[in-house]
Amino acid sequence: MIGGEPYTLGLFDTAGQEDYDRLRPLSYPQTDVFLVCFSVVSPSSFENVREKWVPEITHHCPRTPYLLVGTQVDLRDDSNTLEKLAKNKQRALTYEGAEKLARDLKAVKYVECSALTQKGLKNVFDEASWLLWIQTQT
Repeated sequence: MIGGEPYTLGLFDTAGQEDYDRLRPLSYPQTDVFLVCFSVVSPSSFENVREKWVPEITHHCPRTPYLLVGTQVDLRDDSNTLEKLAKNKQRALTYEGAEKLARDLKAVKYVECSALTQKGLKNVFDEASWLLWIQTQT
């Protein structure tokens, strides 16, 4: 319930492979809010936010707001994950670093979650619903 009214969210998880670059934008019309997701333990997925995903959605839907969503936050402190990153001279992404990217790219907000532990998961959908509700009020 947002603003006293029930909402239903329809979610589409689009394929990120290059083979789908021409087809993916066909799913964008009538999108009210984008959730641009990356893994906080995958520097390459974080870089793709800046290099691929945000340019693509802002090209096709320049007026549609988006949230930047850091996923897999449960792995940020996982010793095995951190060890693998260190072997490649990489580190887990910080909340502050992701929040800065969100500001730089003009995302409405940065939020984090873990599907495994459910931490922050409800908040992601609450924020998306709130954005949708705000749009209906203007």
